[in-house]
Amino acid sequence: MTFSAQVCIRLADASFDDYVLGADFSAQVSGYASPEFNRPVADWTLRSIRAYRKDYGIDPAEFARYREPDTGGAIFMAWLGEKAVGHVVVSRHWNNLAYVDELAVDASARNLGVARSLLDVVRFWAVKQGLPGIMLETQNNNLPACRLYERCGFRLGGIDYLRYQAIDAASHETALFWYRLFADG
Repeated sequence: MTFSAQVCIRLADASFDDYVLGADFSAQVSGYASPEFNRPVADWTLRSIRAYRKDYGIDPAEFARYREPDTGGAIFMAWLGEKAVGHVVVSRHWNNLAYVDELAVDASARNLGVARSLLDVVRFWAVKQGLPGIMLETQNNNLPACRLYERCGFRLGGIDYLRYQAIDAASHETALFWYRLFADG
């Protein structure tokens, strides 16, 4: 399937592990937003911090089961020409929504429509599965992702201030749960 002139999306194949291990999924973090329901991301208060690089440490084996048929999920890879540049892992969640377990784009391919194309494929997959919408989670220090989800029609539906406290008690990272219900348009 192709969803834009440049980005080609295909089911993950044998190249998935090498692509993940060779990609740069890190991101620059420069602050923590104070999320608010029913307010645009641009209007959230941002507390600036000393910038640091966050490495998401993606493990290709974590979702390997979804590369097999009839597992309730799928892994799609995005390609620009002959280079794999992104992926999305989607599954059927207990609440009957498509759940984006992981969405990642290599740093070299950001702002080229790769993530949006992957989200378009998730929507297509969810509709084919007869699911009423999509949900996913990101953090309040990943504002580019928050802005993307907002542009793609997702709404903030949940805020969990404690989710990351067990990893780092001093963390100000907050889990943000985003939803796109197809009945909403």
